[in-house]
Amino acid sequence: MKSDTNGDQLRSLLGRFPSGVAVVTVDVGGQRVGLTIATLVGLSLEPPLVGFSVAGQAALHELLREAGRCAVSLLADGQGSLAEHFARGVPPIGMWEGIATEPSPGSPLLSGALGWIECALRDEVPTGTHTLFVCAVERVVHGADGPGLVRVRGGFASA
Repeated sequence: MKSDTNGDQLRSLLGRFPSGVAVVTVDVGGQRVGLTIATLVGLSLEPPLVGFSVAGQAALHELLREAGRCAVSLLADGQGSLAEHFARGVPPIGMWEGIATEPSPGSPLLSGALGWIECALRDEVPTGTHTLFVCAVERVVHGADGPGLVRVRGGFASA
């Protein structure tokens, strides 16, 4: 069945529907990259799996494949500037300047987040211009207590 819908129409409607905001980070031999996402979804509790989509041209895309693991920082209310920072595609050399992180042996964990999910890449599914990455959850850590950051109507709000 052919669709009469285009990407702009879908973006417009989905923009009215709040979605949680997170930053996915990877570290490959000291090369750290982060990317803001609003597509994080819990896929399974047994085994624990999460998924998110990443544009094929994003710097994180290939680094995540190479690293085979990542961390997801679920952003808290008031962290909109952090979300914007990692959504801009800041060059890697300046990406982490002034960004507070929690101690971690792996991928960076952004300070002040509601919590963190540390994952191993399990599968990937090509989906148009993006790839859906399926990750096995290895560790969950609770952080700040309070409302989460959501994206709605092109801006950020509290959930």
